[in-house]
Amino acid sequence: MHCYNSSVNAKNNIYLVGMPGAGKTTVGRQLARRMQRTFVDADHEIETRTGVRIPVIFDIEGEQGFRDRESRVIAELADESNLIVATGGGVVLRPQNRAALRQGGTVIYLHVAPRLLFERTRLDPNRPLLQVADPMQKIEELFAVRDPLYREVADIVITSTGGSISHLVKQLERELARQCAA
Repeated sequence: MHCYNSSVNAKNNIYLVGMPGAGKTTVGRQLARRMQRTFVDADHEIETRTGVRIPVIFDIEGEQGFRDRESRVIAELADESNLIVATGGGVVLRPQNRAALRQGGTVIYLHVAPRLLFERTRLDPNRPLLQVADPMQKIEELFAVRDPLYREVADIVITSTGGSISHLVKQLERELARQCAA
């Protein structure tokens, strides 16, 4: 199955977008295994290249510096093929990233309600934007800004309610097959 984008010259990567805690990495790994594709976690790629964890990048370079690095990685990945890519939660904030995702393949938005995101991320120290006095409020603020951008860039929107990952991956495979048939 190699028809993940209607553009004739498009790459056939699959990008997972969504809020921190949506399950992009977990779903991406399993989807890549099932589809026999290479999995790339964009945030881990940034950490590998810099040699430090993302919170350290935020501490030293600020969010702007991190977003610059993220944009470079996304642009490079968009030039490759047959990848399943878990993106960082804020990747959609920059128009050039949204364009690179659209041109590089199929974009899947893993939509998760803010309350469930809070439950999944509240104890994770590796999420620098959520290290605030009221993380639930911060998640709601981020969600309000990002949800429309995720929807704008997405070819497929999948709502996760916290069920099994294997069920979610099978649902994704059905949606991808349906897109090919369309």
